[in-house]
Amino acid sequence: MSLEEARQKGWDELDIILITGDAYVDHSGFGTAIIGRVLEHDGFRVGVIAQPDWTSKDAFEILGKPRLFFSVSAGNADSLVNNYTPLLYKRESDMYSPGGEPGLRPDRAVIAYANRLRQAYPDVPIIAGGIEASLRRFAEFDYLSNDVRQSVLADAPIDMIIYGMGELQAKEIAARLNAGEKIADIRNIPGTVWKMPVREWKNIRDGHDSEYSGSLEAGSFIELPDFKEVSENKEQYARAFKIIYENQNPVSGKKLVQPHPKTVIIQNPPMRELTEKEMDDVYELPYLRLEHPSYTEGVPGLDVVKNSITSHRGCFGGCSFCAITQHQGRAISNRSEESIIREAEQIATAPDFNGIISGIGGPSANMYGMTCPTWEKKGACTHKNCLVPTVCPSLNSSHERLLKLLETLRNMPNVRKVLTGYGVRFDLALQDDGYLETLCQYHVGGQLKVAPEHFCDNVTAVMRKPNREAFEKFEKKFKDINRELDLKQFLVTFQISGHPGCTMENAVEMAEYIRDNNRYTEQVQDFTPTPMTISTCMFHTGLNPFTMEKIYVPVTRTEKKMQRVLLQFRNPDNREMVEQALEAAGREDLIGSGPECLIPRNRANSYRY
Repeated sequence: MSLEEARQKGWDELDIILITGDAYVDHSGFGTAIIGRVLEHDGFRVGVIAQPDWTSKDAFEILGKPRLFFSVSAGNADSLVNNYTPLLYKRESDMYSPGGEPGLRPDRAVIAYANRLRQAYPDVPIIAGGIEASLRRFAEFDYLSNDVRQSVLADAPIDMIIYGMGELQAKEIAARLNAGEKIADIRNIPGTVWKMPVREWKNIRDGHDSEYSGSLEAGSFIELPDFKEVSENKEQYARAFKIIYENQNPVSGKKLVQPHPKTVIIQNPPMRELTEKEMDDVYELPYLRLEHPSYTEGVPGLDVVKNSITSHRGCFGGCSFCAITQHQGRAISNRSEESIIREAEQIATAPDFNGIISGIGGPSANMYGMTCPTWEKKGACTHKNCLVPTVCPSLNSSHERLLKLLETLRNMPNVRKVLTGYGVRFDLALQDDGYLETLCQYHVGGQLKVAPEHFCDNVTAVMRKPNREAFEKFEKKFKDINRELDLKQFLVTFQISGHPGCTMENAVEMAEYIRDNNRYTEQVQDFTPTPMTISTCMFHTGLNPFTMEKIYVPVTRTEKKMQRVLLQFRNPDNREMVEQALEAAGREDLIGSGPECLIPRNRANSYRY
């Protein structure tokens, strides 16, 4: 992170410099650390510029000019999600900054960083990666501006985007640039997005010879509706989304082309998943598991993951509001048990280890080791969901491999407890009573996090989540097992308010269900339209992109607040707005002193929002 550190390693120049919107934390829970360690392992000299001042080019020149390329990333989260609440208020803290200090990364960080880099070094290739670039690789609805924006590749002076998990792409790009290839000639790496001049694209479409025609043979690509179409026509936006979603498959996915006014965006098919050995190699690189020593305050995000272990990547849940499918994919990539145990031993022998491994998992806690016979030959199915409305019979949903791993970990020296810090997919847990019993007996620290998200079946169907009956069945089993074990343990449930498909009537139904079942509802998240999710597509278009059916969308800030406070009607601070919400829903019968009432009647004039 400084020229002095480079000199201490005997380096007189750097090959690659990574720019990140996060503080630098050398832990495998941070994408910049992974990419940096992977490239270092391949023999490249890597520098990091963390949270540079984007208002001038000076901060981007502190490590000099890299021999091969710059990489830019907003960090572990999209910069707009990181900087703003669901109701678009500025966040008061940033978990990826020293001391949680907010304001150290710009909005649309990838664009801001790339502009300054191009100003400082006009001739150095710029590769964008990480979650922000990955999920904004096509024209995408932008919640902050309430409009469809161009691909970041069209909006910024970037040469290429790495989308998805980028180790293999970064290694190949570095190797080919090191061998003397020009960035403009590297057009065939899976998991990358590149651009061509509009005139070249017109030549290809018109059947004329072009230097690019070998990369876009007839039948090898699908042309998406162009930027003008998707920005002006919501049906075209939904159609484009469906095509993108269905080609997020390393086996069957085709190249996708989306013309923009001044350039043409070309997405190569996704990169394959890492093999088990490759996963082991990535996670066993020599991470120090610490913030960079230049920081005087800790980075809160490290506290969350420091003593947790990534066991797998990918998620076949396919929840509508989640972009993991579009980033990590639906097939599961596993580490070996031996590799995970070696990392656990490293954690357990650290001087500051408190005896608790805080989590084992990935996007979910309990998909480790699960497989489907179609993944290797065809990739994940594009025409159906693995878990909803029921668990697919082709899926090997056995928890056996995970249970053996957990048994080994909890019996290790110095380990007092192995918690399930990642969310449990409860419809999968229902497939295996042995897993749920083991979980309750050994791996719950008093509270278990699960995410039913909603209790109205029409809304969970839109969310692609299990229905209320499945949750209630899981809840009963959880309570029964804990009763048998004589343990006092509780479920912490997460709900989403204001999701597409949820009407005010549904929000009232949720409140009544919470009342009748005495549920605890502090963990409520306002739906946020984040890039490249099914839910965001529905929020923007009012359409289900797979059926083109119309979907009700709560759009106004007032209605979104109403739906949220109905889920938290017990909070006295919400009383006035709950009353307004019930009046708007025509449910004044729930205001008063009767046993069915949610809030007491206020005789004084109600404050109106």
